[in-house]
Amino acid sequence: MAPGDYRIDFKALKARVGIDDVAYSLGYRLDRKAGVGRYIELVLGEGKDKRDTIIVSNRRDKASQTFFRRDGSKGDVVSFIRENLNSFNASGQNEWQRIAKVMAQFANMPEPDYGRERDYVKAASAPQVFDPKRYSVRPIDPDRIPRLFSQRGLSADTVKALSPFISLVSDRRNENFNGFNIGFPYTAADRDKVRGYEIRGMGGYKSKAAGTDSSTAAWVADLSHGRNGLVRHVFFCESAFDAMAFFQMNRTRLGEDIALVSLGGTFSDRQVQGVMERFPNARAYDCFDNDLAGRVNGLRLMALVEDIPLKITKTDAGLMVEAKGKSFDVSPERSIYTQVGTHIPVRYRMGQWQPPKDFKDWNDCLLGRRTEPKIMPTKHERDDNLAERRNSGIKM
Repeated sequence: MAPGDYRIDFKALKARVGIDDVAYSLGYRLDRKAGVGRYIELVLGEGKDKRDTIIVSNRRDKASQTFFRRDGSKGDVVSFIRENLNSFNASGQNEWQRIAKVMAQFANMPEPDYGRERDYVKAASAPQVFDPKRYSVRPIDPDRIPRLFSQRGLSADTVKALSPFISLVSDRRNENFNGFNIGFPYTAADRDKVRGYEIRGMGGYKSKAAGTDSSTAAWVADLSHGRNGLVRHVFFCESAFDAMAFFQMNRTRLGEDIALVSLGGTFSDRQVQGVMERFPNARAYDCFDNDLAGRVNGLRLMALVEDIPLKITKTDAGLMVEAKGKSFDVSPERSIYTQVGTHIPVRYRMGQWQPPKDFKDWNDCLLGRRTEPKIMPTKHERDDNLAERRNSGIKM
């Protein structure tokens, strides 16, 4: 049978790709203190920088693996890849073709036959719908501001200024925690309808409300008091805390013709497009993190706002961009717009207002938490590491 005739379906892919395989590739680690049995806990980040924890069942049977979080969100490997889709280099005509490509890459199998599996894709793509009745919601009390804000360096004045766009939320279905966390409501063009929450809590707790619409909605703090046409500057950040820190540090330079936006980490095209449609006279600003993922986010933002199709590839030196028949390298250490502008024309709709280079993000900058200097390995060390990886092989 010729390679082009080889066909597989999603169920065959799921039998060969585990949630743990995908999680390890994203930087999650096994928490052995939680025990290793039928369930395992995989943690992303450490200590105060812990960003996520998932509990995976059926670790020895990839086809049956599912995951859940203590906030109630859950799913299978397809759901988990979908949550992290922008972390993978996979293109396609739609989200589900991209997911299939990612799964095929992990399974070391050819790309699925999309036409034949259309019914499965249609069934798998049914999104979990956000249920507002599931959450108890309270406004921020200016006299009892949660301590988490001050721990993040955010002042009472900042919280009060942005309090119309912040809530306290409690998940009625969470039997392990009956208190309130900080919720940043996600909205779309119909800004009065809440489509989910970006949630933060004590101890580094980070999540989203079950069914949050991260495809078309985002956290948007419109400081023009709803006069969308008057907004001239839209500042895109990776988290609501980063956006608040950016606002606090630059408030004297900002007016009321602005909107702060959190995309919640990785983002979809429609999130950005929906925000810019909401503010038709505004210029977008890249306020993303000072790391490789932040630079990729900045390039994607530019591609969407400037309507320039880009292909972005990670390389040993940084990033390679392909656009308008040209291919060129982009250094993460320099302004990406200056570099891209030397190769292809870029309109004046984009801006870049990133944290100082010694800080990973705006919240770290506010806290004075500098990035540790990177110690680059020597050629001898790189050769030894390469030889070790070749000898050990790929561990699935």
